[in-house]
Amino acid sequence: MLLALAAGLAGWAVWPAAPGYTTGSQTITVLTGPDGATPVSLDTTYYRPAAASAAHPVPAVLLAHGFGGTKDSVASDARDLAGHGYAVLTWTAEGFGRSGGQIHLDSPDWEVRDAQRLVDWLAARPEIRKDAPGDPRVGVVGGSYGGALALLLAGYDRRVDAIVPEITWNDLAAAFLPESTGAGPQQGVFKRAWAGVFFGGGGISPPAGLPLGRIARPSIAADPACGRFAHDVCQAYLSVATTGSATADQVALFRRSSPATILPRITAPTLLVQGQADSLFPLSEADANARGIAANGTPVRVAWYTGGHDGGSGPQSDQDRLRLLTVRWLDHYLLGSGAAPGESFTYSRIAGFDARGNGLVALGYSTARYPGVGGQSTTTVPLVGPPQPAANPPNGTPGAVSSLPGLTTGGLGRLASGAVRDVPGQHADFVSAPLTSTLEVVGAPVVQVRAASPSGEAVLFVKLYDVDPRSGATLPDGLVAPVHLTGLPASIAGARPVTVTLPAIVHEFQSGHLLAVVVATSDQAYATPAAPAVYVVSASGGVTLPAVSGEPIANPDVVWRWVLAGMVVVLALGLAAAIWLGRRRHRLADRSVEPAHAGTPLVVEGLRKVYGDGLVAVAGVDFTVRRGQVVGLLGPNGAGKTTSLRVLMGLLEPTAGDIYVFGHRLVPGAPVLSRVGSLVEGPGFLPHLSGLANLRLYWRSTGRPEADARLQEALDIAALGDAVHRRVRTYSHGMKQRLAIAQAMLGLPDLLVLDEPTDGLDPPQIAEMRRVLRRYATRGRAVLVSSHLLAEVEQTCTHVVVVHRGQVVASGPVEGVVGDSPSVQFDVSDVAAATEVLLQAGVSSVAAEGDGTLVADLDGTPRAAAVAALVRAGVDVNRVVPRRRLEDAFLALVGGERRDPPTQRSDVLGGAHAVDRGEEPRRPPCPSRTARRRDTGR
Repeated sequence: MLLALAAGLAGWAVWPAAPGYTTGSQTITVLTGPDGATPVSLDTTYYRPAAASAAHPVPAVLLAHGFGGTKDSVASDARDLAGHGYAVLTWTAEGFGRSGGQIHLDSPDWEVRDAQRLVDWLAARPEIRKDAPGDPRVGVVGGSYGGALALLLAGYDRRVDAIVPEITWNDLAAAFLPESTGAGPQQGVFKRAWAGVFFGGGGISPPAGLPLGRIARPSIAADPACGRFAHDVCQAYLSVATTGSATADQVALFRRSSPATILPRITAPTLLVQGQADSLFPLSEADANARGIAANGTPVRVAWYTGGHDGGSGPQSDQDRLRLLTVRWLDHYLLGSGAAPGESFTYSRIAGFDARGNGLVALGYSTARYPGVGGQSTTTVPLVGPPQPAANPPNGTPGAVSSLPGLTTGGLGRLASGAVRDVPGQHADFVSAPLTSTLEVVGAPVVQVRAASPSGEAVLFVKLYDVDPRSGATLPDGLVAPVHLTGLPASIAGARPVTVTLPAIVHEFQSGHLLAVVVATSDQAYATPAAPAVYVVSASGGVTLPAVSGEPIANPDVVWRWVLAGMVVVLALGLAAAIWLGRRRHRLADRSVEPAHAGTPLVVEGLRKVYGDGLVAVAGVDFTVRRGQVVGLLGPNGAGKTTSLRVLMGLLEPTAGDIYVFGHRLVPGAPVLSRVGSLVEGPGFLPHLSGLANLRLYWRSTGRPEADARLQEALDIAALGDAVHRRVRTYSHGMKQRLAIAQAMLGLPDLLVLDEPTDGLDPPQIAEMRRVLRRYATRGRAVLVSSHLLAEVEQTCTHVVVVHRGQVVASGPVEGVVGDSPSVQFDVSDVAAATEVLLQAGVSSVAAEGDGTLVADLDGTPRAAAVAALVRAGVDVNRVVPRRRLEDAFLALVGGERRDPPTQRSDVLGGAHAVDRGEEPRRPPCPSRTARRRDTGR
């Protein structure tokens, strides 16, 4: 596990793989130890760039491996660095691999002094750049064990010029005994599972080639109980693991190997990288390091990512982001190239699965300053629940499961931490009401607990769950806050509140979810009191959640390699030339503005579209949309509506004809399209982003300032409320439709083109959309709407254009088109008899509408003749009124054609295709009202 961790977490940019360096492996003997006179052999490999020489010296990087690894663990990272122009020295730390010595846990007397002697070795190389005699230009990079080495070396040796420590500790004693008080026997909670993994990494390895299942005999020189650990470190571990507490001397030993002791001495600019899925060295360790180093005025940048000791290296998108941060840091402070990277704070959040099948995707965010684990702002969510008993099991068995230390490959630790288990009777639960809006938590939540214990002390594990009412509870990254409380009363009535800071997280709590603070008495990863007891716990005050207003950042892609830089430049130049030529062609085709149409939002003249297979989708369409108008584009399936809209949006090239937008002839990519907002053929959004993030991302893609987006007005139109902060994957179809309309209205374009805008909306939302469109057009803008809901078009639009078989068959004000309707309503005494009489009188279409009501399309039959025929047949006629509805006018214009949806090709590739081949639509003798509604999409 630790070997894989060391190999995977150094995190580098993908530099060119050209063999522009040579390598040499050798044993370097250093004089080390408290007296500086103890010889220890270190197994090293030196990577020397081909261009490095005394005449052209280069900076150097010391690359340290993680606990349990060797120099080979970081070989690929070393090759990348060397290919980038750095001289790189890797080595196997004392007590590991082929190196001599013992494991002292990054002791200043041993491992740190070893590294100082390696800096001396670099200073003697003529090809290494020097800041002064004996002072090489050098950076130190490492993860976990190697990360602490980088910090400690920078504190003890001022020659270090830049460091990038990753997923490492601040205080080793506090890391393995969290909640320690710092004096006397420590009252922390021993992290026994991780301590066992850590200690196991320094055990004695069996001889190579030993058959599986046989027991290896340790070397005589090695202590079987301690392996390759130094005696003092081994005895301290054995003691703490046995008793669950540490003496003052043992704490002092571990703290000597802690960066916390030398932070005020670090002057090397520091990029701190820490994992969010890390129960060994959580984010609080990096927070303490950052605050301690920055207090001296040393440049510090903090980057959190979704991996860690429990989460592995994280998604590829996270790795790419960290590589870019690292290379910029080193290049500036070692090579002197590039602007100062700044001290901004970056973090990331899992957004979902990569559609390409490459695992999880993480989105990165950035803010100007590191706010600490307390965040930039806080929100307190009330909790409810009475004081509850919770039993401490004897010897911690059975124990709850929060995480599985040691499972890092492929993020197994993250997946395992999702399968948490609390033992019944061993925990108290305090729950919030369902959240009314999504909460993005970045930092360490805080809660107050009260506890009572018959023994006066208790070990508790406080954790914050995200509870989805549909799928259950999850524990973000499997993180818990262990607390050892002393001086407790026997009754909860006399208990004082204790403030508990939970592990920092980056997590989105969705609207409708609940928060649950669970206080448990056991956890298999920690040591707990052996004696059984029953505590009483209360935590009903509320949980305070920190937040950070981070801006989304683009994830660097591995395809942008330095080796491709020349190709990128060529492609960029070619693209620029193509754009210039295209715009020149458009300007020539445009011949400036057509004066007659300069003030008109849309003019369509002789539009024709013929596809390559001969299909005539649009035969000849002419219409105009003027300021202040809401124009409905109507037609049956296959009439050519969608094709016309796609040509209008520049998505298709017309075969013939012209489209003018404010006098500019429209071609694909024309700048005037920036004055057009559209929703054509349904909404499309990134499901893992919130509605608001989707809108902002869309607007940024236009290249215009966000201030021009009129974002709040668009959000008011969408009327999504707090749901705009939720991920789009949780939206209903209607919510997506409203978000799409808001997107179309961003920037309040002069011409709005909407295809079925009310699809998926409920009746109140449809009525509101009707008012929105009317109000939008009255402000000097114009709207073109394509819809099958004829009743809505009649109530919304000022004008209509009816297209049939690729041609305009009617256009004008709604009242004018409706006035031509031949439909008549008859209220009669006998519907069946009246239907027969009207059909015999030559009326082509008759349909019943309720008791005693008929609607007939007279189609040239005089109304008086129809009434006379009914009277002669003995049918009482109570009332005769014209039916002036848009639906009736539409059916009369298109002939009430009937097509069977299962056999037609949709829209353009359906009806128009049949018409072009001369096929006559099937028409029943008397189509039912239901059939006619299907024809019009109602």
